[in-house]
Amino acid sequence: AFALKLGKPKSNVTISSTDDMQNLINSVYEGQVDNLPPTLNTQIVDINNADVLKSFTGLTSNENIDAVVVSEPMIGSQAYSFVLVKVKDGTDADSIAKQMSENIDTRKWICVEAEKLYATSVDNLAVLVMSSDEWATPVYNKLKEVLGAYNEEYVKENNGIEYDQSAEDMIY
Repeated sequence: AFALKLGKPKSNVTISSTDDMQNLINSVYEGQVDNLPPTLNTQIVDINNADVLKSFTGLTSNENIDAVVVSEPMIGSQAYSFVLVKVKDGTDADSIAKQMSENIDTRKWICVEAEKLYATSVDNLAVLVMSSDEWATPVYNKLKEVLGAYNEEYVKENNGIEYDQSAEDMIY
């Protein structure tokens, strides 16, 4: 008899820089123009700014983080966010993905809320996609296809009211 050693799944994609992260987002977007909001902007996030880090990732510390790249609409109130977090060597990317899924504010746009949230990880990468179902699901599925492997998946659905309650309260 022999023992079969099962490790964590390995991705097709190697992430060693923010360029690799931006290329991954571009690969996911390829052929997806109909499934995406307009005016998307991909940028590197300043992980030393705690408020910015929390806003994009839900994480309260950059201790185990090497880099964050995010793609969001530049204008308008479209609830769409695609976040890649490169974790430091020896950090469990799965625990970071789980933290992001639990702590990100799905109402960070104030007047709109992400209906669907997906988070997962592979190798040194934690990923978060949140938006309407029509945008989040195709992007997340294409991401998994491009990566070729992934760990635990964290999924949340918000089917609540999609407007700012406080604004309506002020009317009355």
